[in-house]
Amino acid sequence: MGKSVQRLQQLYYSLGLRTLTIVIVSVFSLSFPLHAQDWQVELINLRLANQPVSAQQLDQRNRPQLYNTETLYVPDIQDPFSIEFGAPYAPNARLLYYRYQLEGFDRDWVYTDNEYRRATYTNLSYGQYTFKVEASYDGVVWSGRRQILLDVAAPSWLSPWAISAYALILLGILAAVFFVVRARHLAIKQLRSSEERLKLSLWGSGDQLWDWHVPEGTIHRHNSWRNLNEFPIDHIRSGKRGSPSNIHPLDLPKLQQQLRKHLDGATNYFEMTYRVKADNGWISVLDRGKVVERDDKQQPLRMTGTLKDITPLVAAEERLKMLATSITNISDGVCIYNASFKIIETNASVAKITGYSRDDMLGRPLQLQLYSPEYIEQIKRLLKQHGSWHGEVEDLRKDGSLYQMELTLDAIRDDSDRISHYVATFADITERKSTERELRRLSNTDTLTGLPNRSYFQVSHANLVRKRIQHALLLFDLDDFKKINDSLGHDVGDQLLLQVAERVAEVGRPQDTFFRLGGDEFVLMLEDTSDLSVITDVATKILKQVGEAFHVNQQDIVIGSSIGIVVYPNDGTSSQELLQNADTAMYHAKNRGGHNYQFFNESMNKNAVRRLQVENQLRQALRNNHIQVMYQPKVSLRNYEFVGLEALVRLNIPGIGLVSPNEFIPLAEETGLIIEMGEQVLRQTCRDMREWVKQGTVQGRVAVNLSAKQFVQPDLTKRIISILKEEQLAPEHLELEITEGVVMEDPERAIAIMTELHNCGIHLALDDFGTGYSSLAYLKRFPIQTLKIDKAFVDDINGAERDRNMVASIVAMAHNMGLDVVAEGVVNTAQAATLSRLSCEFAQGYLFAEPLTSDAFLAHISVPASIH
Repeated sequence: MGKSVQRLQQLYYSLGLRTLTIVIVSVFSLSFPLHAQDWQVELINLRLANQPVSAQQLDQRNRPQLYNTETLYVPDIQDPFSIEFGAPYAPNARLLYYRYQLEGFDRDWVYTDNEYRRATYTNLSYGQYTFKVEASYDGVVWSGRRQILLDVAAPSWLSPWAISAYALILLGILAAVFFVVRARHLAIKQLRSSEERLKLSLWGSGDQLWDWHVPEGTIHRHNSWRNLNEFPIDHIRSGKRGSPSNIHPLDLPKLQQQLRKHLDGATNYFEMTYRVKADNGWISVLDRGKVVERDDKQQPLRMTGTLKDITPLVAAEERLKMLATSITNISDGVCIYNASFKIIETNASVAKITGYSRDDMLGRPLQLQLYSPEYIEQIKRLLKQHGSWHGEVEDLRKDGSLYQMELTLDAIRDDSDRISHYVATFADITERKSTERELRRLSNTDTLTGLPNRSYFQVSHANLVRKRIQHALLLFDLDDFKKINDSLGHDVGDQLLLQVAERVAEVGRPQDTFFRLGGDEFVLMLEDTSDLSVITDVATKILKQVGEAFHVNQQDIVIGSSIGIVVYPNDGTSSQELLQNADTAMYHAKNRGGHNYQFFNESMNKNAVRRLQVENQLRQALRNNHIQVMYQPKVSLRNYEFVGLEALVRLNIPGIGLVSPNEFIPLAEETGLIIEMGEQVLRQTCRDMREWVKQGTVQGRVAVNLSAKQFVQPDLTKRIISILKEEQLAPEHLELEITEGVVMEDPERAIAIMTELHNCGIHLALDDFGTGYSSLAYLKRFPIQTLKIDKAFVDDINGAERDRNMVASIVAMAHNMGLDVVAEGVVNTAQAATLSRLSCEFAQGYLFAEPLTSDAFLAHISVPASIH
């Protein structure tokens, strides 16, 4: 019962009502015997929250009274609900016991006494219940049952409308859940598809995706490159500061700066192009990224981005930039035409060449102002047919001046092989054409004399030979012309050549041609003749004209000429052969003293061949170290004891033998080989002298001759000192002999060079003294220690009083200047005695010894002198 009361109280509380008491009184008739059933229990009253209420107050559907109703409608209530019952018509009703049961709520009967005839319920759930009540006198036999259907109304929120609403809401929720799940499923599917497409896109594009967790300092990469094993080490995202970086040193600072700016929030995105060291060299990458997560203090937590290999793009961009820069800055003008031959772009050179600015040129059709429209149309047709056109044309500049240009037009085709553009390139060749005309004139004309030059001679002479026309060549030059250039200057030399050209041009016949081949070399070509009288007459006239004095710069100059003559076809069958033979004849004329003419013959040809052979032998000897140094002792004329020696060069060719110095030394001077030969002689001499001095077998100095070409070398002193150091010979053991003619060509320069050598401790001797034109004023300034008297004075010292007096004068002058004197070419005792009487201290020559090899020289000086 307590449990029922408690449930009813819960129902009261949930309905929010105070007290409902329903008392149902069943009146049992007591007139019947105790066990006769002619009465029943009645429902007397209703109470809600212990307050009586009528049935209609509970619900409008309760029309009948409570005692005769079969169904009682109860609203959704929360207060305790009571039904009072009794048996008013039962005999001895006060002796009755009652029991009741609410089927659907109570499990068993609830028993009560006659005093408490009330069933109370709390928190009845909505639905239908059957309330049954019975009475009994003895508690064994129960009768007078009264029952009623109790229909408890559902709460408003459980009403059909509410349930319908709930159902609709539930359906809505289910539908929403379905759509949400379906949308989520689609989103996941789309996300997976998107991720798959992203992966495929990354894989296809080659881009590398990176995800940087800033606090952890870790970088996750996707689609990594094989040739770039490491992420770019910028010392911010990866790599410790101070560790080696694979980023180009020139790009690293800028990369760090841009990255820090983005991390600090100064930029919305990070984007940088730089170079990274990969397995196959430097590659260019495009690094893009963005901070996608920051903390409360706006410090970056996560940053993602991509790496893209743009090496081909950078290379292509650099190539395009290079091409664009090249087109913009080339000196040639460039005009780009569209398919309709209208200009759409030009470079800066167009304005420089034509005077028209870019704005002036844009939209202009292809045109040449000096040519007809038909000619332009012809160019267009050829250009469309062949794709290119080239030619030299003329046009007018903006100022109206005429210029020539070399024009090239090319058709540019697109991917469908259709012509999309035309490119015109042109260069201003006005100056070049003028230069070519001048060069054609100059190529056939000598600029100094105005005479036809060598190239014109070669063409003209080759034509004569090809046509087999008889003719003669008179090749000549001026004797000792170099001395005039060196002493009087090249301006005087040029004036002299002009006057020579003017005089000789009047000698030949009208059909003859006069050429200047170069320098002071001229040739007169006599056509249609082989008559010796005519040829010799012309040669004589040339000698006469040249031999007369020339007045140049208020000076009278007398000069000779040497002429070599050849006749076609007797002296040669080709132009080159004839000119070569004429040159041989000219040198033969020079060897005969100059200022004469010589015809070419076989003997002269043999001499020329011999000269070529000797030159080749000399070159080969220098390469193979076949130059031989021989030594001639220098003795005292007082006691005939050895006091020094002179080194002499000899050419000894294996299998051929010795070549005369008179033959190869002039040739070496002429070809310039004397410099290399002189250094070899000096080096070998220093090497031999070092050994002799070291052994104590030789004292004094060894003399070595310096040639004219050696003496004019600007680094002569440096070369000699270098050889002395390399061969370890002290300078005081070396004496250099310089001929008088060499030092007098340029005395001031000679004094400077000789002073340098003297300051280095090297002794100097003036060789061949008396054969040149020494000035006493210069002689006293020369830093020399020895004068050498030429053999020409010694030869006749006993036969010609004049020579003897000359030698005496030289000796006396030398002694007055504090110089030693050495006589050369002493061959007999009479010469030695005379020189001794003239107070000449030293001598050398065949009387004492001929030039000897180093071994023979040592053997010779070890024997006591026998000449007294």
